[in-house]
Amino acid sequence: MQRRRVLGAFGAAASGSLAGCLGGAASLFETTNNEEPPLVENRPDAVYVPTHREGMNMVGTTDAGDLKVGLFYSYPHRFWTVDNEGGEYVVKQTPIEDDDSVHLMATPWDPETGTVVPNTGMSLEITRDGSLVSEEVIYPMLSQRMGFHYGANFPLDGDGTYEVRVSVGGIDAARFGALAGEFEDGAAGTVEFEFSTRDLNDIPYKLLEDKQGQRGALRPMEMEMEMVPTGDAPDSLPGTSLGRGTSGDAAFVGSVVEADRFGEDPYLVVSARTPHNALTIPGMALSAEADGGETYSGRLTPGLDPELGFHYGASAAGLSGDADATVSVDVPPQVARHEGYETAFLDTGTFELQ
Repeated sequence: MQRRRVLGAFGAAASGSLAGCLGGAASLFETTNNEEPPLVENRPDAVYVPTHREGMNMVGTTDAGDLKVGLFYSYPHRFWTVDNEGGEYVVKQTPIEDDDSVHLMATPWDPETGTVVPNTGMSLEITRDGSLVSEEVIYPMLSQRMGFHYGANFPLDGDGTYEVRVSVGGIDAARFGALAGEFEDGAAGTVEFEFSTRDLNDIPYKLLEDKQGQRGALRPMEMEMEMVPTGDAPDSLPGTSLGRGTSGDAAFVGSVVEADRFGEDPYLVVSARTPHNALTIPGMALSAEADGGETYSGRLTPGLDPELGFHYGASAAGLSGDADATVSVDVPPQVARHEGYETAFLDTGTFELQ
């Protein structure tokens, strides 16, 4: 169903039968921008099912240096950024502006290994017939249907052909194996974008009235994303397992890996992922202690590896797989969130891997 028809039906229901049966929509929903359904009140401090599910259209892919970047668009929508207010991490909603035409999303990945690559800055420049339409540094983001990506709402100048220049920076993460030495420098690529309001309005859109606000998550867009990876965390990590833990509804898996690509010492790995779909969570600051700090105590740095994907890790002399390990979330994920993630992944503190 098209979003316009869905929202029209929702508005009629909210002002008619829904208000009559349940005492008014205002008692159930908090007010938000009228371009999207009102948010559910009393959302859990955890991952939850959003108000709606929507599809997207693929614009295309481009090479940006050694990276491949896939570009998509959907309806403009609200999202949340994370701010540090005196040591407390809070999310702030970015509403839809009147001139927003689309929400553009870009996923960077290594084409040789299929590894999604966070920790690179990204900007989009949109032109039409050689004239600048919009230019913006876009946000690193998490969504339930797309996993990690970069995105923002953009205005367009009506139906027509646009060029989108995608610029990426150098990668701020250690790289191992086939990824060692890759993505050192910034690069750019261009995708041609044929936009029509009709195509936008034909993107599927469904209200989830029965499940919205419940703990859980939508499934990723496997069919639509078959050309582009969604940044799934590995089902199991190589090496010797240190166990699992949770914090702020994020899940963590730890392991001790011994392999030449990590150097002479054992490598302490912690993989952070969403609780329902095991999608990689970047943008955190983690530290760890093993054996009460005797074999390791310190920061875990972001890393990229073909087997581990995006992770947090450190070399740890003398570390063994039977170590007792604790992990501290020093800074929660500094990534923007689509609806369903904005109330989760905000806690700091220490937990044990068990």
